[in-house]
Amino acid sequence: MLCAVYKSIRKPQTYLFVAKRDDFEQVPTPLLEQFGPPKLVTILNITENTKMVMADATKVIQEVSRAGFYLQLPPPPVDHLKEHKNWTQKKQESQ
Repeated sequence: MLCAVYKSIRKPQTYLFVAKRDDFEQVPTPLLEQFGPPKLVTILNITENTKMVMADATKVIQEVSRAGFYLQLPPPPVDHLKEHKNWTQKKQESQ
């Protein structure tokens, strides 16, 4: 499936996949307003075997086919304090 991939200039690491270049008809208006003016990154031919860094190719294909778009959000930030507390608690429990 050919997809046009756009990045958000307002939201870092946020990408929008659509089936046709510059066709945002299926994308909800509030989403486009938050996304900001889309900047074309590339056009990809995505197959189920395509290796993607932060998205599952099969899910991208399904969502673009079903909804007309796929929104890729950045991973949630790592809470190092929470990780440290969990590590400390496990260490204390094992002693």
